[in-house]
Amino acid sequence: MHRILIIEDDFSLNNALAYHLRSADYTVDCSYNAKEAFEFIKLYHYILLILDINLPDGNGFDLYSQLKEKSGAGIIFLTANDLESDVIKGFNLGADDYITKPFSPIILLKKIEVLTRYIVEKQQESIYEDGFLRINFSQMTAFINGDVLDLSPLEYRILQYFILNKNHILKREQLLEYLWDSAENFVGDTSLNTAMSRLRKKIEMDNHHYIKTIYGTGYMWIGN
Repeated sequence: MHRILIIEDDFSLNNALAYHLRSADYTVDCSYNAKEAFEFIKLYHYILLILDINLPDGNGFDLYSQLKEKSGAGIIFLTANDLESDVIKGFNLGADDYITKPFSPIILLKKIEVLTRYIVEKQQESIYEDGFLRINFSQMTAFINGDVLDLSPLEYRILQYFILNKNHILKREQLLEYLWDSAENFVGDTSLNTAMSRLRKKIEMDNHHYIKTIYGTGYMWIGN
């Protein structure tokens, strides 16, 4: 279930918006100022932030970059600031949408539905997570059982290629061709064997198995 954070100091509007979102099966947290928003972001991972610009302890534009950096969530500005310059500023900052008050809750819900679907599709391309192993390919960060996992650039490339082709046999020739890097440094057969061995030692333990050897052919990703 997708989790959304509302950052809006108008209690009535905040609660009404939360009601509509929960009715549409979203998990919703309500914050009424910037300080509360930061506390929530420390605790939860959000797919979307709905952010007012005029807050009692800060400006939404100033808050935007900090929240985006810390959460990685999509952001919708929901505000009474309807000047063209404000709308342009919001989009220039990188907001996913800018909605002015008053607004239609039905249209807002539809926009959120479309946006969250888009965010999920993008995350599927750049993030792998199964509850034990988490990899963010765009940021080149990885965690295993909550602990930082040290991966080389080559290992990130191998993992991403496997995950994009999960449950399909990747022949050794395919892997070797894919791993010929942009500087035309060829990854040879011995290097591939070594890389695969090291990678397995890093990510496979106990009952968590991800890479299956197809003898005489290649490998297959069998994780989620």
